[in-house]
Amino acid sequence: MAIPKIAPYCLSRAAKLPQNKVNWAFEPSKAVLLIHDVQRYFIDFYGDDSVLIQQVLSNIQELKALCTLFNIPVVYTAQPAEQSAQARALLNDMWGPGLTGQQALTAIEPSVAPGPDDIVLTKWRYSAFQRSPLEAMMKEQGRDQLLICGVYGHIGVLMSACDAFMRDIKPFVVADAIADFSLEEHQLTLTYVAGRCGVVTATETFKELRLTRGDTTLLTPDALKNHLLSLIDEEEQAFDPDENLLDYGIDSVQIMAIISKWRDSGIESSFTELAEQPTFNAWVALLQRKQEQAA
Repeated sequence: MAIPKIAPYCLSRAAKLPQNKVNWAFEPSKAVLLIHDVQRYFIDFYGDDSVLIQQVLSNIQELKALCTLFNIPVVYTAQPAEQSAQARALLNDMWGPGLTGQQALTAIEPSVAPGPDDIVLTKWRYSAFQRSPLEAMMKEQGRDQLLICGVYGHIGVLMSACDAFMRDIKPFVVADAIADFSLEEHQLTLTYVAGRCGVVTATETFKELRLTRGDTTLLTPDALKNHLLSLIDEEEQAFDPDENLLDYGIDSVQIMAIISKWRDSGIESSFTELAEQPTFNAWVALLQRKQEQAA
């Protein structure tokens, strides 16, 4: 009855995107991120040092960074340590007692742990909507898109996506930010969502979205800062505008991409000019001089 130990499988193969039946556009102002059941109890079935789980958790971190940038609410589901037989009901027949009596394993994986503004919902059934205020919370905030990641794909992730669809909430399942029992079940989840109830997408899509935050021409200090923060994955409050950006990890390819964006908007600069003083404040000053010259 218990969950079996899960054999490793290749995430890149499992997360191959199927053809979506609908072409819903993701709108950050209407979205909520659901991080589904990433508790130690469920993660531990993959064994120690699972490359699959490391990749999935890294991608969830990327999604959380997107949410910080776009002010998207983040919601977690987590099963409680104490569940009576009556509360679990048929889940006992299918899976046994679950987390009951295993308090230490109820913790959410530390690498993607909730922040002070995130919401943790008590999970009672496969769908995150069952016996929870998730739908009411989303309606109150005028949000009707649910970005879903976590474990396990063909159980809670899939059922939450289906349930969202039936409540007129558009689900977006992130193919490489979920994990499942097997390659086959992972792909089954994606195929069903794409063809029956939602959109299947990938973390890379949201990395690109982070790069286009605000002014995509990067001609304002805020747009340039948001772009740099997305490249170095640094929290804004920890970002030093006078720190050497090369030390943050900005490389020559990324510098050339910034120059290209400026050039497309009529601002001519060179690699040497940016590389001589590679700090945010110096680049802002350079950009302002160039804009004055262009005017």
